[in-house]
Amino acid sequence: MQNKNGSLIFALFVACAVAFIWRTGNALPALVASHFGASGLANGYMPRDFYVRFMIAFVIGLPTLMVFVTGHVLGSSKARINLPNRDYWLAPERRAATIAFLRAGLIWFGVLLVTFLCYVHWLVVVANSVQPAHLSEPRFFGGLVAFFVALLIWLKVLLGHFRARP
Repeated sequence: MQNKNGSLIFALFVACAVAFIWRTGNALPALVASHFGASGLANGYMPRDFYVRFMIAFVIGLPTLMVFVTGHVLGSSKARINLPNRDYWLAPERRAATIAFLRAGLIWFGVLLVTFLCYVHWLVVVANSVQPAHLSEPRFFGGLVAFFVALLIWLKVLLGHFRARP
């Protein structure tokens, strides 16, 4: 994925996530159970409008910060990049392609993070549909495990690319 196209796809993905949160936020009660204890029972609340705005800001802010700020820093000549076979991949003739590959990898990480944050939001919407509000622990931990498995696969692909030299 070229970085320009990848950035556009990422921005569209974030925009869809914002629309998802905005739309599903309407199903929430006026006072949203937004924090849950170990048993899944709600122990923290906030007004619906604040919750929806907070989630939208979080879904835009955190992944965007991770993708674009880190991607920008990678382009700096002073960036300290630690990779397998570092001298080979960061040689002047391969540096631009290496940075482009890392930036594309960051975009995929951003998509993964946005997906997970939307999943957590959906769990909050479902938790607030019952009284008393209750977050499904199996679904939450299942989503967390799925996120970490996907993260490990992402890391394996990213680092695997740099372990082998053509």
